[in-house]
Amino acid sequence: MTRIKDKIEQINGFLEELNSIIPSNLEEYKSSIEKKAACERYVEKIVEAVTDLAFLAIKNKKFRIPEDDIDAFNILSENEIIDYDLTARLKNAKGMRNIISHQYGKIDDEIVFEAITEELEKDVKNFISIIQKIS
Repeated sequence: MTRIKDKIEQINGFLEELNSIIPSNLEEYKSSIEKKAACERYVEKIVEAVTDLAFLAIKNKKFRIPEDDIDAFNILSENEIIDYDLTARLKNAKGMRNIISHQYGKIDDEIVFEAITEELEKDVKNFISIIQKIS
């Protein structure tokens, strides 16, 4: 339980740090190499920490061992811990993180900006809330 609590605190810290640097609009985001790079790095850190939290929850509940990171979200869905929509959104966040992290093709600034301003925090906080309830 302590590891889960520590991971949740880490994620919340990353979310606060991200929120403190997010530009106010897409044009500002696109025009600032430093802000873009910092925001992208926080997306990586947050999604990695959320994936770690999924693994901790799976271990805590003694569910089957995930084959990979994406499978961790599938396992939580199969065991009715998270619903299909949240599963899909977290898997998409993981995919976006992989694109940012591994530089697969061109990063779409609009998609990243929309994710960090409208989706990521809401989905992550929802996930944290669910994990807290089952831990």
